[in-house]
Amino acid sequence: MSIKPSFDLIVIGGGSGGIATANRAASYGARVALVAEGPLGGTCVNVGCVPKKLFWNAAHLATSHELTHGYGLTGEAWQFDWAQFKERRDAYIQRLNSRYAEGLNNNKVELFRGHGRLQGKDQVSVDNTTLLKAPKILLATGGTPIWPEIPGAELGIDSDGFFALEQQPRRVAVVGAGYIAVELAGVFRALGSDVSLIMRRNHFLNGFEPMLREHLMEIMQVQGINLLAQRQVTQLRREDRGFCLDFVQGDCLGGLDAVVWAIGRRPLTQDLGLAEAGLQVDSDGYIAVDPYQNTAVDGIYAVGDITRAPALTPVAIAAGRRLADRIFGGQSERHLDSSLTPTVIFSHPPIATVGMSEIEARERYGDEQIKCYQPRFVPLLRAFATEPERTAMKLVTVGHDERIVGLHAIGDGVDEMLQGFAVAIRMGARKQDFDDTIAIHPTSSEEFVTMR
Repeated sequence: MSIKPSFDLIVIGGGSGGIATANRAASYGARVALVAEGPLGGTCVNVGCVPKKLFWNAAHLATSHELTHGYGLTGEAWQFDWAQFKERRDAYIQRLNSRYAEGLNNNKVELFRGHGRLQGKDQVSVDNTTLLKAPKILLATGGTPIWPEIPGAELGIDSDGFFALEQQPRRVAVVGAGYIAVELAGVFRALGSDVSLIMRRNHFLNGFEPMLREHLMEIMQVQGINLLAQRQVTQLRREDRGFCLDFVQGDCLGGLDAVVWAIGRRPLTQDLGLAEAGLQVDSDGYIAVDPYQNTAVDGIYAVGDITRAPALTPVAIAAGRRLADRIFGGQSERHLDSSLTPTVIFSHPPIATVGMSEIEARERYGDEQIKCYQPRFVPLLRAFATEPERTAMKLVTVGHDERIVGLHAIGDGVDEMLQGFAVAIRMGARKQDFDDTIAIHPTSSEEFVTMR
């Protein structure tokens, strides 16, 4: 095994968190090596945030077309060319991969392609052919989709496989109840597929503000998505007329062109040499870290989806950059507080949320301390729609001064509204602060500062 000169930091993982950390550390003059097995950018760039948002854009434009007739715009109905879109999307992603490589090169981060594995607490092997040494090592290997352990599971695809589809399936089932399942179901339907969403509970988006999921379920049913609740899949099989999902209840769903497993993700912590370095994972495979990204072994750190932090790209990036600031930038107390992480679900319509749900707030502060404001309205964009889709919002406040501890919205454009409101809430905004802010009229965002 060839041995390279020592580095100050070795990063295992070429996703957003790993690359952000490597570049920030290198900006301070650190000698950094980055070991990447897959395409640069990781899940987000290649099979996550970026291609998903491009798909969402296409689906959003498709659904927006339905509103044009009310505005006097006439013409032929749209047709979506899945193959053409995929070609353009893949080319865009490849350009991003190249930009990541250029960025690492410009920052003098040495890139090693292959599987990185710990060899003790200060060494990393690359494909068992190259040995790297450094006193600081960051683990940022991300996550991967979970597959069900049932007969015929291999006949389906996971969320990664969704982006590899060459043609649009006419009739598709999405199995899952998290944000990925909801997003993919919405994209398929908006682009013209017949969609069934299979859930084990009575609802999806467990853990989110109930108002959001209830409102979205109503809308998805109006859109024609078949919501199958309390269904547990026992097997997937192929029939002459397509794939068939069998349920524990004894019924089945057949005639499917594709089945997408969106039942969750697990951390990629296998075959990392953790035991050799003195590290362990919890029952779900996650690595425990403190608020400063320290693991149980001095000099080894972890960020992103292999930790229990919110599994969001900006969280991994922010944690990694703050870690580099602390270790190499002389900012000894620099670390990430992810307690108020704004989150957007790119459903149709989108969901925006930050802070506590009403249930969480009542559990923490008591019923008598909580007051909520909850308008529903037709946004002006849909003024001419025959059956207009409503926007719903909610503010959760606590105490006599009504400090805002939760802000939730679902409807047109809420994804682009959230960032500024998240800043305000992080700064401790009260309901009166919102009331004292002049509204921008006529917009949907003004509802947040005019609630009564």
